Amino acid sequence: MFFTLPTLLTWARIVAIPLIVGVFSLPLDGPTRNIIATVLFIVFALTDWADGYLARKLNQTSSFGAFLDPVADKFLVCAALLILVEQDRVNALVALVIIGREIAISALREWMAQIGASRSVAVHMLGKVKTTVQMVAIPFLLYDGVLFGLIDTKVWGTWLIYIAAVLTIWSMVYYLQKALPEIRAKVR
Repeated sequence: MFFTLPTLLTWARIVAIPLIVGVFSLPLDGPTRNIIATVLFIVFALTDWADGYLARKLNQTSSFGAFLDPVADKFLVCAALLILVEQDRVNALVALVIIGREIAISALREWMAQIGASRSVAVHMLGKVKTTVQMVAIPFLLYDGVLFGLIDTKVWGTWLIYIAAVLTIWSMVYYLQKALPEIRAKVR
């Protein structure tokens, strides 16, 4: 099922990465680049919800889609974090914690699937909350201005990305604890 509507939406998130990154190399003023990058990020982040909804509604779920969806999410988040580090809007250590966790948990899930224990590291609500906080923080930091004359997105985005980093560590510890009994059983 490479070309179903849900899978095409997932592919769109991957295709969006060079577009969002490329915005920052265009000869535009800063606020214009920020708005374009923010809108692109939000539109493509919303495809994460849409592809899952449509896959279930249209009965077009597939193992390929289940594999590609989190990969697309991680690529989008990691690319945005690298842009934000380059723009000096996110601390490199915060980005490293978030990106490092994504790599570690992806590797853990792959290993657990190979040993037949993927249920022990199934997606948990804590991971979903972490993702939601990231997906709000990132557009705030991309925008980097005052929204509606009231919301300083840099301040809110900075707080939210730090909260996301804490949730990132917390969720990583949670997944490692859930996997530890299976790991111990297989290592013996």
